[in-house]
Amino acid sequence: MIQSVAFGVSAEEQPGYRSAQTDSMQIALTFDDGPHPRLTPQILEILERYHVPATFFMVGKNVINYPDAARAVLRAGHEIGNHTFSHYHMNILNEEGLSDELGRCEDALEELCEYRPHLFRPPEGAVTQYVRHCSDAGDYELILWSLDTRDWESKNTDSIVRTVLSQIQPGDIVLMHDYIGVKSKTPEALEILLPELLRRGYEFVTVSQLLGFQ
Repeated sequence: MIQSVAFGVSAEEQPGYRSAQTDSMQIALTFDDGPHPRLTPQILEILERYHVPATFFMVGKNVINYPDAARAVLRAGHEIGNHTFSHYHMNILNEEGLSDELGRCEDALEELCEYRPHLFRPPEGAVTQYVRHCSDAGDYELILWSLDTRDWESKNTDSIVRTVLSQIQPGDIVLMHDYIGVKSKTPEALEILLPELLRRGYEFVTVSQLLGFQ
């Protein structure tokens, strides 16, 4: 049985999903800010080798710049979510601006990948009143996370690995990135994490599968 968890409040009030309460060992890997022409294919190859599905929250302008990488995610059977078009800070956008950001990312995915996302993750996990309104108006499920690997700032593979292995729990939504400005340690961390988590009995699923949306 799966029960979605969002900030410990009722379903009517919840501003976003962080995890799921489940009696299985399911977890969901998520990757933000891509696609990237080098990192995304590298991560896809590792996921394929371990038969691990994931959810990629894509930035619309990167979809336009690197459509082949975006299409590769879909061909591999992974899920895609909307991460806005430009990755602006949410506190500088009004409702009209955020609606435009969501719509432009959606248009890029529909035009270049023939895919209509139904998950939305606001940049930096910032949930404003406009994020809630636009998410509802666009018929999106608002997705956050319960375990932040901080791979975007870490220059040390072991640090990412320790963070995950010391904190991981069934039902977690794990935050990673497939687009990082500095040299990314995410692929190296995945090479260690995936076999170890599988050995511990974890089952990887998409966010929609974890939360019972499909």
